Amino acid sequence: MSNRTTVTVFLLVGFSDVRELQVLHFVVFLVIYLAALVGNLLIISAVALDCRLHTPMYFFLVNLAILDLGSLSVTIPKSMVNSLLDTRVISYPGCVSQVFLFFVFTTTDFALLTVMAYDRYVAICDPLHYKEVMNRNACVYMATGAWIAGFVYSALHTGNTFRLPFCQSNVINQFFCEIPQLLKLACSDSDSSEVGLFAIGAILILSCFIFIIVSYVQIFRAVLRIPSKQGRHKAFSTCLPHLIVVSLLICTSFFEYLKPTSSSRSGIDLVVSVLYSLVPPMMNPVIYSMRNRELKVALKRLTVRRLVSRT
Repeated sequence: MSNRTTVTVFLLVGFSDVRELQVLHFVVFLVIYLAALVGNLLIISAVALDCRLHTPMYFFLVNLAILDLGSLSVTIPKSMVNSLLDTRVISYPGCVSQVFLFFVFTTTDFALLTVMAYDRYVAICDPLHYKEVMNRNACVYMATGAWIAGFVYSALHTGNTFRLPFCQSNVINQFFCEIPQLLKLACSDSDSSEVGLFAIGAILILSCFIFIIVSYVQIFRAVLRIPSKQGRHKAFSTCLPHLIVVSLLICTSFFEYLKPTSSSRSGIDLVVSVLYSLVPPMMNPVIYSMRNRELKVALKRLTVRRLVSRT
């Protein structure tokens, strides 16, 4: 392949060429997808139908659930279809769309988690001014800003990647189209693109991470000053799930995107890509519902209401 115009399809390596393992891969991914789909839809339904949950924290949680559904829907269905049909092909436009949408959802996820940290900071460290600071317009602006940042950042990275001519190969050592793997296929010198990707990604992730850490240092200092044990427990129960989600997403994404592409190994890349692209969206509903009493109560009310309506 001499230049980019000759590339009409890419080949996704996937997890195995053995038919039985391909079927197992399809079944496992189907279970993961359905579990994440049901869990995130339950959160969206519970928040939408329960007026007690119409607060900033749950507004951002609904946005997070939508992002989780989007990121999973970009990667998992195509991978399942390829395994079921014993094929590796993804079209060039399909690869571009997958890169763009996955980056939109992932970047917006980072921005939204940062906003959620600020929300918890205001709620715990400055509760008297919480309703004033986190009013409806402010929440909408913050969520909209997170989405816009995701689209802009994704457009820049997608355009920067696919302007390169691909002539090394059309085989992507991943189960979905991913920028670090695509940079390996570029026949021109992609070092500048890799440095740019590293710099922008490092600035984005580290800025969000530092802001979140500073916010939680202040939060934990404020929580420890709460005299009531029940009050401390309630504060921790709303903060710890968010901190777990942030840690998992940032650590795995940092390893995958901010390391030199030349040092990556396909086996490790596959494992890490599963950790950062599938595990957080699947675990978010479990983490938030298990640690959040109000959400658990709302989910129980929703379940009871559905059962009663059927009888």
